[in-house]
Amino acid sequence: MSRVVLVTGGGTGIGRAAAAAFAADSDRVLIVGRRVEPLRRAAAELGSEVCPLVCDLADPEQVEGLGEALPGSIDILVNGAGGNTDIDRPSPRDLRQVAAAWRANLDANLLSAVLTTTLIEARLAEGGAVVSVGSIAADKGAGAYGAAKAGLASWNVDLAAQLGPRGVTANVVVPGYIDTEFLRDRMTERRRQGLVEATMTGRPCTPGDIAGTVHFLASPAARQITGQVLAVNGGAWTSR
Repeated sequence: MSRVVLVTGGGTGIGRAAAAAFAADSDRVLIVGRRVEPLRRAAAELGSEVCPLVCDLADPEQVEGLGEALPGSIDILVNGAGGNTDIDRPSPRDLRQVAAAWRANLDANLLSAVLTTTLIEARLAEGGAVVSVGSIAADKGAGAYGAAKAGLASWNVDLAAQLGPRGVTANVVVPGYIDTEFLRDRMTERRRQGLVEATMTGRPCTPGDIAGTVHFLASPAARQITGQVLAVNGGAWTSR
């Protein structure tokens, strides 16, 4: 039976890979993001069941407007929007700039997920799933970005308890280093190689690695997994 899946950040990267995984199941997939062209391109490439919706998910007014375009029942929410907003941003020179830099990361990585989930909470179908994309930076540290992703994992605990009585699960998937052209252009080859060598598998993550875990957490096989943080990093950061 076809499901309705909402994927934020669905135009590129992990979000797009997750949208592709659900589209392959013939699910109806709604992809949301701020940039029109990547969304349209992804929808055109992924098939007729994928619908692009433009929204700045950190803006409450825009999120309210998004609600009018969404169906009354949603089976799966993937909070994939976000990213380190410090990249390409000049180092703060005063307290106002520090505050702006921190707010940018918190908005992009935490508030966007909170607002989106709050918007559709009542629409989540029984037995559904919320899967949010975190980061290894929450444990290893990366300034405001790492703090925002750590906040995402903490918030997920309350969310799982809140949704559990309806049979809706809530989990966070935590990627390690993903070797994209965007990141390669912004780090030295020595740094990139060090991140790869830190894994036990000898390779970086791919968007597909993360999408596969997201897809599993939304499947019938994962109905008793909730309130958890699942690391997908090739062993670069271990847990027990």
